[in-house]
Amino acid sequence: MDFIEGEVLYFDKPLYWTSFKLVKQVRNTLSRKLKLKKIKVGHAGTLDPLASGVMIICTGKATKKIESFQYQTKEYIATLQLGATTPSFDLETEIDATYPTDHITREQVEKVLASFIGSIKQIPPAFSACKVDGVRAYELARKGNDVELKAKELIIDEIELLEFCSTQIKIRVVCSKGTYIRALARDIGKALDSGAHLTGLIRTRIGNVELKHCYHVNQIIELAEQAAATLGQ
Repeated sequence: MDFIEGEVLYFDKPLYWTSFKLVKQVRNTLSRKLKLKKIKVGHAGTLDPLASGVMIICTGKATKKIESFQYQTKEYIATLQLGATTPSFDLETEIDATYPTDHITREQVEKVLASFIGSIKQIPPAFSACKVDGVRAYELARKGNDVELKAKELIIDEIELLEFCSTQIKIRVVCSKGTYIRALARDIGKALDSGAHLTGLIRTRIGNVELKHCYHVNQIIELAEQAAATLGQ
């Protein structure tokens, strides 16, 4: 591999890692093994620390391809707890309210999920990287400030109910760039006359890149050593 000329790498981002941490790990490993003072490394689409799965990492001149990857369709497997909400819409924050779930049936869930297919408008989470007057929304939200974000238009291509019980569902979502699955969980909870938050998320695909195509994060050392050997270092 020629990381300086440019490579496109697919990684399974570990749970609890930030997207920046994965980029930093790849950059530092390549710099150290290839004895480079500087090398361009970037990712094509942020993935929350509480999510795992496909991340595309570009190096060298291949970083010019990042924007094209960002607009590709993404697929997720999401687990939602019904009957409870959190300020962040996931497990980053504690439950702030509970709601009844006895009325929720599988048929009702399938009907609600179908209502989200197509072009929809979604208000991003306050705990997100969206900017408000130049400041990241999550920075304001974590300080307890009220954050108002405008709804954005996006496309949900597919939603499939994989598992169901009255307090938890697992769904498969195929969607466009800019979709917040946490916000989708919030909206699904509301549509069910209850509440919901995200308890698990895996990005299983970006475009044609699936998890089975991805490297484990530890394999970057092996890839860098192979590249160094090719260069005679």
